[in-house]
Amino acid sequence: MAWDGSDAAARFVVGTRWQDLPPAVQRMARMAAMDTLGATIPGTRTPVSRITARYAAKTWPGDSATILLYGGRASAIGAAFANGYAANGIDIDDCGLFTKGHPGAQLFPTALAVAESLGRSGAEMLTGLVVGYEVAHRTARIWHATHEVYQACGSWGSVACAAVASHLMGLTVQTVRHALGIAEYHAPNLPMMRDIDHPAMVKHGIGWGAMNGIISAQLAEEGFTGIPSVLEMAEYADWVQDIGQNYIMTHGIAWKGYACCAWTHAALKAATDLVQEHGIRVADIAHIRVESPWVGVRLGTRLPTTTEEAQFNMAWPLAAILVDGEVGPEQILEHRYADPAIRALVEKIELVETDELNRLYRLAETGDLSGKYACAVAIRTHDGREFYSGIVEGNINYPQTGWDEARIEEKFRWLVSPMLGDKRTDRLVEMMWHFDEVPDVRELTAQLRDL
Repeated sequence: MAWDGSDAAARFVVGTRWQDLPPAVQRMARMAAMDTLGATIPGTRTPVSRITARYAAKTWPGDSATILLYGGRASAIGAAFANGYAANGIDIDDCGLFTKGHPGAQLFPTALAVAESLGRSGAEMLTGLVVGYEVAHRTARIWHATHEVYQACGSWGSVACAAVASHLMGLTVQTVRHALGIAEYHAPNLPMMRDIDHPAMVKHGIGWGAMNGIISAQLAEEGFTGIPSVLEMAEYADWVQDIGQNYIMTHGIAWKGYACCAWTHAALKAATDLVQEHGIRVADIAHIRVESPWVGVRLGTRLPTTTEEAQFNMAWPLAAILVDGEVGPEQILEHRYADPAIRALVEKIELVETDELNRLYRLAETGDLSGKYACAVAIRTHDGREFYSGIVEGNINYPQTGWDEARIEEKFRWLVSPMLGDKRTDRLVEMMWHFDEVPDVRELTAQLRDL
């Protein structure tokens, strides 16, 4: 039997307004929009972005929404599909509590495409983002509790994207309930660990979640019916009934400073801290041992041939950061894979799974504050010296420390300026920090139609 508040999520989708949101929520919405746009722009350089942009323009033709930096347009469905793959293209988009994945890379493209197609304001689009994050956190939590196989983001993200589209389309509560149920029923099966073992463009299924979400809302608007969604399940009422009062996004978003899988971030920090603290030169390193939870070990040490293989990899980003001091587009895109210094260091990296790091990881992935996404690194030099980091967190935790507007902007400029130049980047920064004052989101997409 359904619990009395089984329509709580749908009522939240329909009734949320920008002016009623707490200031802390509005702040996070602006930061999330800035961060995901910053990830999307360099993501357009990836092969998967070019492929999906071409495909979207052919398959979903139209003039409703912009395929960013492609010089073309499509329907809202097509633009969200293509822009979603760009947003996750270099894996520097945000992570979310309970999601075990990436909410923003789906929610932002969905909100942007639908808002552009309907001429919505910046405040309306940001409100759609808030709706999406709150639905995403709760849907994903239930999703992972009800699926034995770890499913990637486009699965639960389909429901969250349907919420975003439904809000911006102004659907009724009953129609939203159908939209969420349609999206869930049609959600893709995305066996995440199979892609970890064989990295490919399917990755997190981000574009599929955005596409499915918009289609589901559009079908519901036409009268197509869906099943009750997981958000209406009585056994998970405690995880849903506080929606609209407890905004998980205020503490449930983690921003990424490296363009690679979050499971590597602790190892990257541990290694760089060791090198800086002890003045270790890369040329002096004979061996690196990374102690990690099983998921980090599963990423492996292969030499990459594609950007997906470089991102889903422990050794490549670790070697790259020690050689270059950063892991961004220039380290993760294909033109760098012949670099002899990075390749040589990759060959010196060994991965070791430990019970203690597995225990901490299991706690962290369920939201237990005693858990940690952590690694430890040992470096041995050619002259026999040995250095050990101890257990180090990679700052993919909730709540996350050290990130504020200044750091989000710094990251945005680091990613965007090399492509668009400083003046154009300045204009985007100014617009995004005041996006709730923008009367029509087309003012943003007009600046991002092509390079």
